[in-house]
Amino acid sequence: MDKDWKYELQVITLEKPMRVSRKLTQELKGVLSSKMISRMKKEAVDCPIVNKRVSFLQCYNCPNFIRRVKGKVHCKGLPLDE
Repeated sequence: MDKDWKYELQVITLEKPMRVSRKLTQELKGVLSSKMISRMKKEAVDCPIVNKRVSFLQCYNCPNFIRRVKGKVHCKGLPLDE
């Protein structure tokens, strides 16, 4: 079985929630519950694409995000067009 991801990132639990843009939060409100969003704000990953720690919500909304399994995130690892 070929793996369909390049990076396997560990989800990090934070004491305080990371700041996330209102626009992103509003986009995800239709997809996720408010309780789930507030819990995900307290989680982060060390993103190899942008070379910094980002909120899991930002990672979840990224086109490189494939899945989250048992505290790990599978990432395609493709460059972002920003």
